[in-house]
Amino acid sequence: MNLLNKLPGVINPKSRLNFKDRLKWTGVSLLLFFLMGGIHVFGAMPGVYERFRQISVLMGSEFGTLATLGIGPIVTSSILLQVLVGSKILTWDMNSMEGRAKFQGTQKLLTIFLCFVEGFAFVMFGAVPAQIPALIPIVAFQIALGGLIILFLDEVITKWGIGSGVSLFIAAGVSRVIFIGLFSPFGETPAGAIPQILYGFSTANFTLIGMAMTTIIATFAIFAICLYVQSIKVEIPLALSQLRGFGRRWPLNFFYTSNLPVILAAAFLINVTMMGAMLDSKGIGILGEYGDNGHAVSGLGYYLSAPHNTLQNALFGLGPVDPVRIITYIAFLSILCVVFALFWVETANMGPGAVADQISGVGMQIPGFRKDRRVLVKVLSKYIYPLTVMGGIAVGLLAALADITGALGTGTGILLTVMILHNFYERLSTQYMEDMNPAMRKFFE
Repeated sequence: MNLLNKLPGVINPKSRLNFKDRLKWTGVSLLLFFLMGGIHVFGAMPGVYERFRQISVLMGSEFGTLATLGIGPIVTSSILLQVLVGSKILTWDMNSMEGRAKFQGTQKLLTIFLCFVEGFAFVMFGAVPAQIPALIPIVAFQIALGGLIILFLDEVITKWGIGSGVSLFIAAGVSRVIFIGLFSPFGETPAGAIPQILYGFSTANFTLIGMAMTTIIATFAIFAICLYVQSIKVEIPLALSQLRGFGRRWPLNFFYTSNLPVILAAAFLINVTMMGAMLDSKGIGILGEYGDNGHAVSGLGYYLSAPHNTLQNALFGLGPVDPVRIITYIAFLSILCVVFALFWVETANMGPGAVADQISGVGMQIPGFRKDRRVLVKVLSKYIYPLTVMGGIAVGLLAALADITGALGTGTGILLTVMILHNFYERLSTQYMEDMNPAMRKFFE
C-alpha cells in the first residue's frame, strides 16, 4: 500500500464543482486528447498504419502519434483486475474503502507498467516501426509517455469533469470518424458521404450517390436500433421486508453485460488478424494469406474477418459477395459475444448470487416469495442468464450488421458510442440538472 500511495495522480477538488466547471475540464481534456492524436512520434516510420484502423477506433488511439496506445493499457488493467477479483484470486472486499483503494492503486500501477510494455512491444514487433534501430528506445518511450498522459487525462475527467474519461475518449474517437465520413470534402473524390452526393450529382455519377446514401442510411439505422434496444429492460418488483407498502423495481437491461462482450470479441478477432498477418509475413500461412494492407484474402483469417461494405458490393456490383464468409463471421462473432458475456457475468459479480446478495443487503425481497436467498437466486437465474445470452447475440448481430452494411465508425464503435452517450445523458439528467443554464436544461427534462 505504501507504493500505491506514492504513485503520481490528479488530486480531488477541494470543493464541489458546478456543472460549468466540470464541463470546462471535460472539454479541455478532450481537446488535449485530440491534439495528441495529431502529434506524430519522432523517429517512427510514417504511413504504415492502415491495417490498424479498426483497433484504433475501438481503443481511441491513432497509431504513429502520441495517442498510439489510446485507452488500451487502462482497459486491459481494469479487465484483468476485475477478473482476478471476481474469481476470488484476489480476495479484496470491494465494499470497503480499503479494498477499493487497493483496486484503484493496483490498476494505476498496472496501467503504468503496461504503457511501457506495450510501447516497446509495438515498436519491436513492427506495429509502429522505428526508422532506424537506434531510434527504437526513443520511439517506444514517446509512445509510453503518451499512454501515461492519457491515463492522467482520464483521472482529470473522472475527478474534475463529467463521467469516465475512458468512455468519452472512445465516443469522441468514433464520433470523429463518423463526422469525417459524413462531411469531409477532401480528396479527388470527396471522402465524406454528403459531399459525395453533391459531387455525384455534379458529375452524373449515380453509383457514387447510391453508395453514399446507403452508407448514411446504414449508419443512422444502426444508431436508431441501438438506441431502441438500449432502452429495453426487465424490471423485477421488490418490496421492503420491514416496511409494508414500500417497494421499487430492480432493472435488468437487455444488454445485461453492456458493451463488454463486443469489445472483447472484436479485440480477439483483431488479434487473430494481426497474428495471421505477422505469421504470413514470415511464410507461415496457418491462418491464411494476407495482402499488403493486412487484410486476409484466404484461409481461416479470411472467413473470420469482417466483410465490410458487402451491401454496397451487392447493390452496385463493386466486388464479389461471399455468403459463406458472411455467415461464418456473423455466427463466430455472435458466439464469441455470448461466451464473453457469460464469462463476464460469472467473474464480475453480476450473476444471480451476487445480485441476490445486493437485494438482500438492502433488506428487500420479491413479493409472493419466501425471504430466502436460494429462492431469490432461483428467480433471478430465470432472467439473468437468458438476458445474458440474448443480449450477447444481439450485440454480436448488430456489430456484424453494421460492418456488412458499411456503417461509418464500425459496428463495435457505434454500439460503444450509443451506450456511452446514453449513460452520459442519464448522468447529466440526474446529477447536474440544478447547475445547468435554463435553455440547456430543457434538453434533459
